[in-house]
Amino acid sequence: MSKSLTTKWTCLRCLRRQQQLLRRHLATAAIAHIQPGAPLRVLSERDDTTLRKIFDSQLFWQDFSEPQKAWNGKRVGLFQNRYLQTPQGFSEFAEITLQKCKRLVDRVVRLSTIEEYKQLALLLDRLSDLLCRIIDIADFVRATHPDPAFQQAASQAHHRMFEYMNILNTTTDLNDQLKVALTIPEVVSSWTEEELRVVQILKKDFSQSAIDLPKEKRQQFVQLSNQVNDLGSAFLDGMQPDQETLSFERSRLYGLDPRIVRNYSSGWNRVELPVHRSIVQQVLVSVEDESVRKQVYIASRNAAQKDINLLESMLRARAELASLSGFSSYAEMTLTDKMAGSPEAVSQFLAALIGRNKESVHTELVPLLELKQKSLGRIDDQLNPWDRDYYRKQIPELSPKRSRDADNLSAYFSLGTVMQGLSRLFTRLYGVRFQPVEPLPGETWSPDVRRLDVIDENDGRIAVVYCDLFARGGKSPNPAHFTLRCSRFITAAEIQENHSFDDAPQLVDPISLANDGMATSAHTSEGVYQLPTIALICDFPPPKSPRAPPLLPTSHLTTLFHEMGHAIHSILGRTSLQNVAGTRCATDFCELPSILMESFATNPTVLALYARHWETDAPLPDNLAQQIQQRALAADGPREGAADTEWQILLSLFDQAYHSDLAGKEDFDSTAVAHNIYQQYASLPEPHETRWQGFFGHLVGYGGSYYSYLFDRAIAKRVWEVVFNKGLDGSAIDRKRGERYKKEVLRWGGSREPWVCVASLLQDKRLTEGGPEAMKHVGAWGVSR
Repeated sequence: MSKSLTTKWTCLRCLRRQQQLLRRHLATAAIAHIQPGAPLRVLSERDDTTLRKIFDSQLFWQDFSEPQKAWNGKRVGLFQNRYLQTPQGFSEFAEITLQKCKRLVDRVVRLSTIEEYKQLALLLDRLSDLLCRIIDIADFVRATHPDPAFQQAASQAHHRMFEYMNILNTTTDLNDQLKVALTIPEVVSSWTEEELRVVQILKKDFSQSAIDLPKEKRQQFVQLSNQVNDLGSAFLDGMQPDQETLSFERSRLYGLDPRIVRNYSSGWNRVELPVHRSIVQQVLVSVEDESVRKQVYIASRNAAQKDINLLESMLRARAELASLSGFSSYAEMTLTDKMAGSPEAVSQFLAALIGRNKESVHTELVPLLELKQKSLGRIDDQLNPWDRDYYRKQIPELSPKRSRDADNLSAYFSLGTVMQGLSRLFTRLYGVRFQPVEPLPGETWSPDVRRLDVIDENDGRIAVVYCDLFARGGKSPNPAHFTLRCSRFITAAEIQENHSFDDAPQLVDPISLANDGMATSAHTSEGVYQLPTIALICDFPPPKSPRAPPLLPTSHLTTLFHEMGHAIHSILGRTSLQNVAGTRCATDFCELPSILMESFATNPTVLALYARHWETDAPLPDNLAQQIQQRALAADGPREGAADTEWQILLSLFDQAYHSDLAGKEDFDSTAVAHNIYQQYASLPEPHETRWQGFFGHLVGYGGSYYSYLFDRAIAKRVWEVVFNKGLDGSAIDRKRGERYKKEVLRWGGSREPWVCVASLLQDKRLTEGGPEAMKHVGAWGVSR
């Protein structure tokens, strides 16, 4: 058979289509590297339109992302990381990174001259960056990737690098070199503000790692750290109720949605209800029988004993870790580098907040108690925690009837318009916008993932954001922001070093080699920035049909704005050192940008930027915009949200108690500790059968610092009032106000003392030095609800 007959036939129409896709892909890649000063207006308008379409139209997205399927080049790795084309790539990535780390450690240990010591801060930050390059990505992949092989490979790489990091933290040679450098005035005076901040962070890390103890004690520290990490992971993977289903006679569920009753019926007169969050909430809001509500409430807050055992083992290990490092408690150890500084300062903040919130809780609960007593005809009855939502729904002003317009409110909040609005808001406040980019083959972990490049009006591309916003089987329902790679300046010398590494022949481009193939800024003679690379995770319902967009209720709208607040901190906190980039700041400071963003979500001026009906493109009517604003304002009223704030206070108190010296005692009982706190501070009595702490997953990541949510809510409330004038008269989109916030907070990441950031932003000198009095002052502001 002739060669011409064996050649695969391609129609002219398909060939032209493939060429069009290729041209568009190349054009998009070129746009991503637009130089400062280029004419961007036309491109910006096109990107603005495309941004809406890639989230709202599944058909448009399929067409837009088709180059990924048609592209005949080699597959890239996840996030364009050249190692992560397959699960096995994690092992190679970890091995090569360990070689680079060891070579860098050897270099640090050999420092001897003043000129060499001047490079110490940069070298240690570079060492930290190498570790985080794997740990951060692996942490994300093991929690999000749908392929179990990728999950397992990421977990193994994470464990390997985490263990090596703990070894480094107890390596005396590195600490000794840091001590030497700090004794040389010429060295210290040569460091930039960022470098000084990084040195302070590393010095504290070493001091908290039992670095001055004998070798066997340091080895014990590493073992305990690994144990805490493993116990925490096991606890998060568990968190099951002690009883997973409850059986009721159908007649006792009067008031519950008949569809739920029908779906969970087991026989003609029995219903087997799962102890699941959504079902529990439905029961607590609607079932008339108080005994049913009580039974469901207790079951939903009674964790399995195995989970309690895991939690208490982790807390004991943390207490032992703190004691080994010379601290009286884990809270004291972990708060040394936070804004609070000490458990005593946290106590001052929570006490001030409790005092301010107590009267509001009473005002909120009294009408519910009166309604219960009137309904039951018993004036001596008390209000219980399983009563609150039930009776609250029956008070019109607390649970207003929804109008037809209100029912259709989400029609004005398609996901695409909201993303469009966020881009427009950031353009007005900070001069940055989102640009949709079709991902390359292998770059993302799901076809649902959209890639956005962040374009600055002066500097071109400054960050990459991967948006994984739709629910799917096996995916965590928890919204989250992940920094996959932090900002850091890679010098020309470092680029040359990486190019000379024995791995280099596999990749020709030395700049791509220096950043593992991931995004960088434009190359200069001095070097390049590795760009912040971010993943946003949400759990929004996917579109019901290819022709209808996903529509967001206001709760999801607020969630997206919250997570994007973290993202803009990572994007604009573009420092030269990764240890202080973006959200790498004090835990009780990093929630400020995200909580503040929630206030923008419901502001009428911001709503006018994007809220449009998905079918007619009509703007959100003024009366509905005012409804949304009124609900937001009512959330700060005396009869709304105070009980929820009290719950957050209780959780903060649990966290402080669990990480106090109580955890180190032989008779430590987390349930007894919790109920003691309930008895002292809760406005409603908690049944003794509950063990809710077994569901308190934030104890793992926020151990000793859960108060941060309340603390940053208080600061965010103040910033919204003082800096953005509560969003009145166009203040929410005012460039001068945005630049002020960016200049004093966002651009610093973690490279500036947070108290100085807040004091400068609010022009309040009482906050400059921090400490217990400043914490008390913030608590007195109260929190937004």
